[in-house]
Amino acid sequence: MLGKINRAAVGIDLGGTAVKIGLVDASYDIIAKISIRTNAKRPFQEIIADIGETAATLLKENNRSIKDCIGVGIGSPGTIDSKNGMVLYSNNIQWSHVALADMLKQYLPVPIYVQNDANCAALGEVVKGAAKGCQNAIFLTLGTGVGGGIVIDGKIFEGGHAGGAELGHIKSGSEGRRCTCGRMDCLEAYASATALIQDAKNAAAQHPASMLWELCGHQLEQMDAKIPFDAAWAGDPCGKALVEQYINSLADGITDLANIFRPDIVVLGGGICAQGEKLTQPLNQYLRQNCFGNTVTYIPKVVTAQNGNQAGIIGAAALVYQGCQQ
Repeated sequence: MLGKINRAAVGIDLGGTAVKIGLVDASYDIIAKISIRTNAKRPFQEIIADIGETAATLLKENNRSIKDCIGVGIGSPGTIDSKNGMVLYSNNIQWSHVALADMLKQYLPVPIYVQNDANCAALGEVVKGAAKGCQNAIFLTLGTGVGGGIVIDGKIFEGGHAGGAELGHIKSGSEGRRCTCGRMDCLEAYASATALIQDAKNAAAQHPASMLWELCGHQLEQMDAKIPFDAAWAGDPCGKALVEQYINSLADGITDLANIFRPDIVVLGGGICAQGEKLTQPLNQYLRQNCFGNTVTYIPKVVTAQNGNQAGIIGAAALVYQGCQQ
């Protein structure tokens, strides 16, 4: 009995700047965690060695042997072949066809599961977060890009092949904006924090009397995604217009996803979500007015994520616990 209580999964959130590693129990509580710098320009072999050795040390420091580790889950940015535990391509860390699971097993000889990081965050919110108790959820993270994850019947849905569920790359808008993927008018080109910041810079340059210009200290390079909202809530016309435009673009994308998947809930992550109900209230109003069949069928509620920077660790560990149940 004591051995079972002592057992835990390792959840790993691999990012371009940092790698977060945690021990997670069966209730999805993080027992212990540590963060190391990725130093992504290094050879991938060195990064994986650091991850494996650090995770092994974390187990040891918390009185657990490798036998007490039921498995390792790892969320990585990029296009993932989850069946073979491979990172096919990741721009964030400049990896191509890296056999992550096989290489990590050299340091942690246990079952290893690899998934896209946004998928892990989505699963994390379902097992312990804003979507707990929901079997079907859409997760969108609003950051440098727009990442996404889909959970159906309590499990990650990634399509029949690698590269599916790229929710940030559905069509949204008609201004002819070039997305980072090369296509025109993807949701990411309108609803990412990057897009909002660029729109705010343009508006501040065109309207130097606006509060946008004042809040960025008269230096456009200091503009961030919070400033347009601060300006809007203070009554600045440029800020109001920017926020309204941003929310409408995001709402259009969410409505399309709701019409396709009709999830129980839509969860938003990323720094922009610090706006809380100032962001979600107009989004929910838009969905109630524009979802297909809005007068006769279920309309999912939009909420903000609860797990913060721990979402990836929790979701990665959930891969392990779900794998044990299969």
